[in-house]
Amino acid sequence: MPDAGPDTVTEAMLARLDAVPALASRTEVSDLSGGLTNRNLKVTTPEGVFVARLSSPESALLAIDRDAEHANSVAAAASGAAPDVIAFAPEVSVLVVRFVDGSTWSPSDVLEPQNAPRAAEALRMLHAGPRFANDFDMLRLQPQYLALCQERGFRLPDRYLDFADHASAIADALAVRPVPTVPCNNDLLAANVIDTGDRVWLIDYEYSGNNDPFFEVGNLWSEATGTPDDLERLVTAYVGEPSRALTARARLWGLMSKYGWMLWASIQDGTSDLDFDFWAWGMEKYDRAVEEFDGPDFGRLLEEVRTSA
Repeated sequence: MPDAGPDTVTEAMLARLDAVPALASRTEVSDLSGGLTNRNLKVTTPEGVFVARLSSPESALLAIDRDAEHANSVAAAASGAAPDVIAFAPEVSVLVVRFVDGSTWSPSDVLEPQNAPRAAEALRMLHAGPRFANDFDMLRLQPQYLALCQERGFRLPDRYLDFADHASAIADALAVRPVPTVPCNNDLLAANVIDTGDRVWLIDYEYSGNNDPFFEVGNLWSEATGTPDDLERLVTAYVGEPSRALTARARLWGLMSKYGWMLWASIQDGTSDLDFDFWAWGMEKYDRAVEEFDGPDFGRLLEEVRTSA
């Protein structure tokens, strides 16, 4: 999800940290950039440096399960792809994980050819790890988001409903050659990849769940606004060899991610008090989705997913 940018650490935030015994001996607290459904604080203690994730009340409306986030963060850490979980205080909605001292990727980092094998290695590590506590499926989540938008009267982009048949066609095509689900982050924008130089870590498991691994690959590519060649490179690194069918699968999932996350933006646009242009953020994705829905490759991608080996 989009980055809120750094802000002020308030007394209310510090009071929530007080409720977490692992943070009682803290010596320093500073704000970190992070998602818009949580605030991330860097907390230094004599025992180590941690990140405290303070979740916000909009979480349930956006279909975020904080208990599942905690359980999945523990499982992701066990896979080796994510930092260790230190504490969870659900009564104050605080999750504490070990701080990773590295640089946050930008979209251009995701698309660097030399980084494709590194991203793929981290993905394979996560996907081979312990199963998560819940499932995630954008083909199911998108209709749920849409129903909420319609019930609450949140605005929809022009032609949004016109593409319902396209989404159904994607679902039908993907079902012809199903892929076993694996533990997935499901929100791998570049900012959720931390590079320590020797390896990359995958962080933030708000939207995590067992899912088609090619949603993960396609969503990472889509969030970075990559080209088809960029996606082919990433899929090849992930699979170990070129595959037209799996590249098409990842591209269709990337398309569904843009179509679905637009509704996330609409819900935030209608409910959030944050000073952030959620609508513009969502429309950037939606406009790219429309280009693909209307473009010459859509039918070919459906066919390749259904028939290619």
